Amino acid sequence: MTQRIALITGASRGLGAALAEGLALRGWHVVALARTTGALEELDDRVKSHKSPGAGALTLAPMDITDMGAMQHLCLNIHQRWGGLQLWVHTAVHAAPLAPAGSLDAKDWAKSVACNVTATGNLIPLVEPLLRDGNGTALFVDDPRGGDRFFAAYGASKAAQLALARSWAAETVKTGPRVIITAPAPMATATRARFYPGEDRSKLADPRAEAAKIIDMFMDF
Repeated sequence: MTQRIALITGASRGLGAALAEGLALRGWHVVALARTTGALEELDDRVKSHKSPGAGALTLAPMDITDMGAMQHLCLNIHQRWGGLQLWVHTAVHAAPLAPAGSLDAKDWAKSVACNVTATGNLIPLVEPLLRDGNGTALFVDDPRGGDRFFAAYGASKAAQLALARSWAAETVKTGPRVIITAPAPMATATRARFYPGEDRSKLADPRAEAAKIIDMFMDF
């Protein structure tokens, strides 16, 4: 396998989209997964518009990570086409509206658990063999807001997702794959805007700048 292959779950916006674009422009082939077809097509247009020598490409995967059958099919296709993965970046997340714990909406809670916890727990066993075959790395994004006021649904489900990642990291230190949890600077993303409306976004980091820092970590692997 000469070309490096990355799977990015949650690639339509924010850090996920910035990582997909940045990796493709550095020669990677990126499987960009998200539910929003239009946003994925916009990502593809941005990559193609650069026309950089040596650039990679995108395979768009408009799918829902909570659909176990679709994820099984995707991972099988990756195995059949490329044999493995060099990188899996998991940025997909459901950001439930802020609310007191005593007023949680049942549907928002169920969606938070399904996307942030259950889907992650289902994906790890599917992706692990692909990463082992490709001597790859899994990357998760830290967000330590569990226990903060009004962040009950998001904070608890995100904390559970990271607990899965930390267990996986501890279990695979000697056997692989590498599992990394990174904590980027607060970024000017749509998710953050929902949490902090009216915030001065000029003080926030650009997702592309944070993506470039993260990508630099993998260029020597």
